[in-house]
Amino acid sequence: MQLVKFIFAHFLIIVFLIVVAFCCFIPLWHVLMASISDGRLLLANEGLLWRPVGEATLEGYRLVFSDASILSGYMNTIIYVVGATLFGMVICTLGGYVISLETRLKKVFTLMITFTMLFNGGLIPSYMVNRQLGLVGTRWALILPGATGAYFVVMMMNAFKSVPESIVEAAYIDGAGHIRTMVQVMLPQCKSISAVVILNSIVVHWNAWLPASIYVPNKRELWPLQLWIRQLVADNETLMRNANPDYNRFLIQYALIIAATLPIILAMPFFQKYLESGVVAGGVKG
Repeated sequence: MQLVKFIFAHFLIIVFLIVVAFCCFIPLWHVLMASISDGRLLLANEGLLWRPVGEATLEGYRLVFSDASILSGYMNTIIYVVGATLFGMVICTLGGYVISLETRLKKVFTLMITFTMLFNGGLIPSYMVNRQLGLVGTRWALILPGATGAYFVVMMMNAFKSVPESIVEAAYIDGAGHIRTMVQVMLPQCKSISAVVILNSIVVHWNAWLPASIYVPNKRELWPLQLWIRQLVADNETLMRNANPDYNRFLIQYALIIAATLPIILAMPFFQKYLESGVVAGGVKG
């Protein structure tokens, strides 16, 4: 009887995961089929696409990679992702190490960090602070303010706390200082959680468009890729108002979504082994 219940439970779990995976896959498949469809027929089509509408074409991708502004947006996104991830990882590592130590101010620092997980000043105060710092209208406004989050710092704190005390004490006895102990002794043993923090940071900053619309709205040369996608979707709403519309331009938004999503999809397999062991280990502990 117990074996039957065990098999039935696993069957339900597998069915549920298949349904969830299918629901996640459908939108991406729809966008992929739309990106290689005939623009005129696609504009008149309704519902999900399981195959290309009309004759398959790569015209949308040709227009995407021949547009200098879109390529500039792609490069800007890479700059913002790399910059914010590097700065964020440094902050997370330093912050996590400090609050993992048994010091008199540990509770105070932990309270300050966890408080920001529940409350924040809001959009207008953030804009005023960044304006006073001279960040508005520059690339730094899209790198520094959102480089990391309190949750990532807490994850790194738990990672450092999981390192055996005997190893840390041995490093101190050998004469290693805090920086050397953190970088050479503790951080290599936190690779799994570090990979989780890096991957989450990459995904967050790769998909970000709101900060750019706030801090660099009039500087299109600084726009990230996601803001260009938003702009193209808005421009396509007026496509039919033209006397002789170029229906192939309707394909750009779909081709651009695929081009923007593909790097994240390709990066996932390299982080998979770290995600399995790092997410649980880096969770917030009571």
